Amino acid sequence: MFSGLPWLSRGSWEESRRVADILRKETVGGILLLIAAIAALIWANTSWSDSYHAVRDTTFGPSGLHLDLSLGTWAADGLLAVFFFVVGVELKREFIEGDLRDLRRAAMPVTAALGGMIVPALIFVAINMRGGADALNGWAVPTATDIAFAVAILAVIGTHLPSALRTFLLTLAVVDDLLAVTVIAVFYTDDLNLLYLAGALLPLIAFGFALQRGVNAWWLLLPLAAVTWWLVHESGVHATIAGVLLGFLVPISRTVAGKAVPVAEHIEHRIRPVSTGFAVPVFAFFAAGVTVGGFDGLAGALTDPISIGVIAGLVLGKVVGIFGVAYLVARFTGARLDDELSWTDVLGVALLGGIGFTVSLLIGDLAYGAGTVAADHVKVAVLCGSVLSAALASIVLTARNRAYRRIAARERIDEDGDGIPDVYQGR
Repeated sequence: MFSGLPWLSRGSWEESRRVADILRKETVGGILLLIAAIAALIWANTSWSDSYHAVRDTTFGPSGLHLDLSLGTWAADGLLAVFFFVVGVELKREFIEGDLRDLRRAAMPVTAALGGMIVPALIFVAINMRGGADALNGWAVPTATDIAFAVAILAVIGTHLPSALRTFLLTLAVVDDLLAVTVIAVFYTDDLNLLYLAGALLPLIAFGFALQRGVNAWWLLLPLAAVTWWLVHESGVHATIAGVLLGFLVPISRTVAGKAVPVAEHIEHRIRPVSTGFAVPVFAFFAAGVTVGGFDGLAGALTDPISIGVIAGLVLGKVVGIFGVAYLVARFTGARLDDELSWTDVLGVALLGGIGFTVSLLIGDLAYGAGTVAADHVKVAVLCGSVLSAALASIVLTARNRAYRRIAARERIDEDGDGIPDVYQGR
């Protein structure tokens, strides 16, 4: 089935435009994320660090609903639900309209994403085996890739990444997000309350039914989403899972007067700026602010086996998992790289996969408890591992930038003036 299949081919013009639009928005969000994380790190490591922690730990909300939460918890449980809602919508669009709808095109990014999850987890477990069950709780920390952080790095280094590689990176990250959501729901759920979880189905179904019927009234959809989120929060399942479930129920399109109206695209365009421009940067601000404690504190954090496992998982495990599995799948199925690309390009994307931030920090807090020494060490390790992965990816991709410019130039040629570049004609 896969013999001779050109892998990392350009794809259709519509798919290329869709991916480019998503990554453009993620680039802005990634830059804001970096700014927020740097600001938090600086504040948390000055003489005013106590004020940072005081702000992060300030609580508000109705105690009767068990929602008297700290700002940091509101950011992780509440704002990240918006991020995961967008993830849910994007996952559905990928399965219906994107590469994941085609088994042959989906095989490579799906298996590569699985490899990029399994190998980092195994490396973390191998390094922390002697630390016991408590240390091993963080096995999933190095398995997540942060697409916003990754594309922000691409923007900073100015590489002209070809559309095929951009599509592969996005699809890889989408599958990675799906796996991360599954891991959080299955492995980081304590004291499950089935009554609340069953109750969440009622507003969840009502939300999906309203969208299917063409209801766009925010005064109805937002309360249904909020009640769903609260019931999931009370059930013991991490509240961000509610965001994914709500996103899954958004219809891709709806027929109105004989015309297909792109519902998912419309909602995603409205919510993604809130996610990338506010929700994720605010979460990053409260999650990344770890007080290192000078050189001695940094040395202590980086020599912790938990930190070593996270860094090795991100920098080494992601590359071995993504690149190694992609190579093996190509070798044993007969799939071949597009003639314009090389395995060096796959290596560069695999290194980008080692940039873990948003979900990695969330899993670290779930695994060890926010504010604990282990959780703080995870933050240091995730930041260091991500920066190292970004630096290595920059070296590899920048070295190929001349070839990328030639590909990008060909992808802009439109000699017949029909608005579709000639290389996409006939696709």
